Amino acid sequence: MELKGKTAFITGASRGIGEAIAFRLAREGVNIAIVAKSVAEDPRLGGTIFSVAEKIEATGGKALPIQCDIRDEAQIQLAVQKTVDTFGGIDFCINNASAIMLANTEQLETKRFDLIHDINVRGTYLVTKNCIPLLKKSAHPHILTLSPPIDLNPKWLGPFVGYTISKYNMSMMSLGWSWELKKYGIAANSLWPVTTIATSAVKNLLGGQMLIERSRKPEILADSAYFILRSDPKTCTGNLFIDEQVLAKEGITDLDRYAVNPGGELQKDLYLD
Repeated sequence: MELKGKTAFITGASRGIGEAIAFRLAREGVNIAIVAKSVAEDPRLGGTIFSVAEKIEATGGKALPIQCDIRDEAQIQLAVQKTVDTFGGIDFCINNASAIMLANTEQLETKRFDLIHDINVRGTYLVTKNCIPLLKKSAHPHILTLSPPIDLNPKWLGPFVGYTISKYNMSMMSLGWSWELKKYGIAANSLWPVTTIATSAVKNLLGGQMLIERSRKPEILADSAYFILRSDPKTCTGNLFIDEQVLAKEGITDLDRYAVNPGGELQKDLYLD
C-alpha cells in the first residue's frame, strides 16, 4: 500500500523510537503529528517536538509539532483536532509514549506506579479512544502500539510487577481493539524488539553506554512499523509482532546494519525467551 498522503499521530515522537518511526514514515510521504511533552531540550534525553519537526521538514516532509501530555484527555482531544485541522484526518494512531521503571514491588514508589500506569495504560487507551472516530473515516486505518508479546511465565512478571503489567495491558488493548474494531476495517497490532534499543532511556535508566553498545538502533523498529502499516488493515490485525519476524517476512534477514556495534554481542530485551 502506498502511504503517501496518509497521516500518522505518533505519541512520544520527540526522540528515540518515536522519532525514528516519524522519520521513516515521513520518507514515504506520510504527514506526521509529533505528539509529546518535550518543548525544551533536556541534556540527558535530547530532542523536542520542534527539533524533530525541523529535521522532517528539512528533508521535504510535512510535520506538525504538538505539545501534549497524554495523561490529560483535554490535551489529547486538542492534539487530535489540530492534526485534523492541518492534515484533514488521521490514518495511523501510533502509541509509542511510555514510562519505564524497573523496580520490584517494595522499591517501586506509589507515585512511580501511578505515573507508569497513567502513561502506559490510561494514556494509550485515551489516545486511541480519541483517534478511533478519525480512523473510521480512513481508507487505510491502523493502530500500532509499542508493547510486548504476553508471556505469563512468572520470571517476567516477578522482577518488575508494576512495569510489566502496564506493558502487558498495552498488548491486551491491542488484541481487544483488533476484535472490537474489525467491523470498521481498523487494524490493531503491537510491536516489540528482540534486542534492547539504543535510546536515552536505555542509556540513562538501564545500562549506560555498555548496554547501548549491545543494542540495535531505533531504525529497526521504524522499518518494522513501516511494513506493518503498509499491510492490509482488514487482514493484518490482532498480532503482537516481533521486529525480526516482521523484517524476515519482507526478506530482510541480515540485521547487522541495525546494530550499534556491528558484529558485537546483542542484549535480548525483556519478555522474550
